[in-house]
Amino acid sequence: MKFDLLHLTPVSASFELQNSSIYFSEEPYDVILNGKTVLFAVKTNVFSLFDLEDDADYEIKVGEDSLSFHTPKAAAILRLSSFLKPMNGGEDDTLRIQTAIMTTPRGGVLILDEEEMHATSLFLKSHMTLVIPKGCTLFGNTDKGAYPCIPGDVEVKDGLPYEINTFEGDPKVGMPSLLSAYFAKDLNVVGEGTIDAQAQKSEFWIDVKKLKWARPHVVFLNHCENVGFSGVTVKNSPCWTIHPFFSDRLGFYDLKISNPKDAPNTDGLNPQSCEDVKIIGVYFSVGDDCIALKSGKYYIGKIFKRPTKDVIIRNCYMHEGHGAVVLGSEVGAGLDNLLIERCYFEHTDRGLRIKSRRGRGQDSRMTGIHFKNIIMDNVLTPITANMFYFCDPDGHDEWVQDRKPRKVDETTPYLGTFVFENMTCTNAEWALGYFYGLPEMPIESITFKNCSFTMKDDCSKGQPIMAEGVERIAKEGFHFLNVKNIRFENVKAEGYKGERVNQENVGAFVET
Repeated sequence: MKFDLLHLTPVSASFELQNSSIYFSEEPYDVILNGKTVLFAVKTNVFSLFDLEDDADYEIKVGEDSLSFHTPKAAAILRLSSFLKPMNGGEDDTLRIQTAIMTTPRGGVLILDEEEMHATSLFLKSHMTLVIPKGCTLFGNTDKGAYPCIPGDVEVKDGLPYEINTFEGDPKVGMPSLLSAYFAKDLNVVGEGTIDAQAQKSEFWIDVKKLKWARPHVVFLNHCENVGFSGVTVKNSPCWTIHPFFSDRLGFYDLKISNPKDAPNTDGLNPQSCEDVKIIGVYFSVGDDCIALKSGKYYIGKIFKRPTKDVIIRNCYMHEGHGAVVLGSEVGAGLDNLLIERCYFEHTDRGLRIKSRRGRGQDSRMTGIHFKNIIMDNVLTPITANMFYFCDPDGHDEWVQDRKPRKVDETTPYLGTFVFENMTCTNAEWALGYFYGLPEMPIESITFKNCSFTMKDDCSKGQPIMAEGVERIAKEGFHFLNVKNIRFENVKAEGYKGERVNQENVGAFVET
């Protein structure tokens, strides 16, 4: 089995099989490291090795194929257990862990080697590797009164604001995350341990709209470069779990992100205004969207004009969530060049979910979106695009929900080209697909190639998109409203009632 090296640190390495299978390998395999079997009967296409020695040569073998690599040298390897607890005791380890972080030298490794650690807000720095080993858990503080308050943004000398803290696409006063990094470079967080924010034991999920400050994330990356996460389990987040913001060259490999199905706003991984992002081999089961790609609401998008672009999502498994891969709704600066391939979506409400609305702005351009080699099972509506998403305080206002053409101006968003190929979607319930563009700015182009869809015999009813006036439906085919060009190439569908394709204000529909 041929395989590639995805991510390397002084103490860990992550790999991906070169095959065409989706998330799971075609057959289980063993991993041999320097002549010794270290992993047995691995079933996934992505795997990781931990507890490696720094500055060491390794040969890894899978089947008949092998690969050699050399781990980087660590400037020093520190262990949290060497930093003693304060004499007055107490459970909170925030200051002790932060002290260990700050004393880790450039290029050093810090191992959080205790079974239980408790912290409120920790701040990571450049040129270090943080390790959470197997059997070790970093717990978040459940007392919202223990968190400091940080501003949403402040003015800087050139007149542009500096966004310190954000919430759902806008700057907002809030609580710092369990792990934060600001302007950090060459940072890694790896291991087989767990980061558990324990939001189920807090007030963060209770009356969320009444909270005075924005809830913390588990991980927040602000203006960071070359950051890698590998292996860890991240769970029970107060809101968005991992939130990269204005950051580039990011890699998330072989992670597990888990929140209860009914936890509010607990998206899994939300890059906002980021470039060159790889999300590979990640398992999601969350209370909102699994992956949501964003670029800020109108305010941030208009000022900075920084889209999220050049994103690869591959070999991921989305088990629960409102949407598996979601574009928006906070896309004020747009999205460009996204490739989603070899992923498995199961029991999510929607597979691809596009959310936008009037008011996101003329810089809100989503285009170059490519889905291929996807399996969906028990996804209520596999593909949706909704330009009447009723988010925000004015989301239900007439100017947002008006189905008649309005003037195209600086507030009008745009949906460009979308390609879906080699997809197998089984046991859908509400509709096979639902695309609702703006009448004044129709969706440019939608292409389906080599796709098959089936529906359950006994289907529930539901609203395929969150917009005013959209009825609850079941067992319906494709709906296309306000689309310029649609192309079907070898598209099969079974189990629906009524028309396979329902069209309204469609420029051209071609089927081969």
